[in-house]
Amino acid sequence: MGSVVAGLLGALTGLGGGVVIVPLLALAFHVNIHYAIGASLISVIATSSGAAAAYVREGYSNIRVGMFLEIATTIGALFGAFLAARLASGIIAIVFGGVLIISVVLSVRKLIEPVAVGPADRWASRLRLNSTYPTARGPESYEVRHVPAGFGLMFGAGALSGLLGIGSGAFKVLAMDQVMRIPFKVSTTTSNFMIGVTAAASAGIYLRRGFVAPGLVMPVVLGVLAGSAIGTRVLVRATTKWLRIVFALVIAALGVEMIYGGITGRF
Repeated sequence: MGSVVAGLLGALTGLGGGVVIVPLLALAFHVNIHYAIGASLISVIATSSGAAAAYVREGYSNIRVGMFLEIATTIGALFGAFLAARLASGIIAIVFGGVLIISVVLSVRKLIEPVAVGPADRWASRLRLNSTYPTARGPESYEVRHVPAGFGLMFGAGALSGLLGIGSGAFKVLAMDQVMRIPFKVSTTTSNFMIGVTAAASAGIYLRRGFVAPGLVMPVVLGVLAGSAIGTRVLVRATTKWLRIVFALVIAALGVEMIYGGITGRF
């Protein structure tokens, strides 16, 4: 039931179910945080795959941008997963709590749609990253900017994903939307396309180290999938502003609790 709620809230707010799954398992069910992260990563792969296919089919996702940035996120995810196996549970809990609070700030603040100015990025031209996306007025073209900076930020987002078992979608969207000047709809859909690949890279390390327990993963994945499916239907009718506020308060409280638990040695 808890994973259903995680998937539901993740779909309604766009933060993904991982930010709920790990604190839920660690705080409410007292699951070792490494096993909680392993289960969360598998659920991220499952939920990302279905939505990503739909966005690609509709023409929103920029496949070339996604495939290019996945190089950075995958390397970062492998680094984060490698680091997680060598860090104490308390340290991971403190980092996770801090990331939860930052994710809340990023998700509730109103981002200004950036305007691309200046000459076109030579890396975007060489790699053919510029593209179009569908709008009510028809296909609209856009140019990708600051490719090296975005690539570097994606390494950090991947490292957080591998270390904490989350999709780190808020950080990916921030990098593409605010730094690389990619339209918001394209940023969110491309981020969703990338999340599954990033999680799969780090999940292999957790699996090899024995942190993926099938008995735990199966109900979590099924619950998150069911919750995500319900969330996409509810989203059409729900007042997302109030949902985001309530969810932000819950996640902020979980973040504080994770930091407190890490400091006091509860994990």
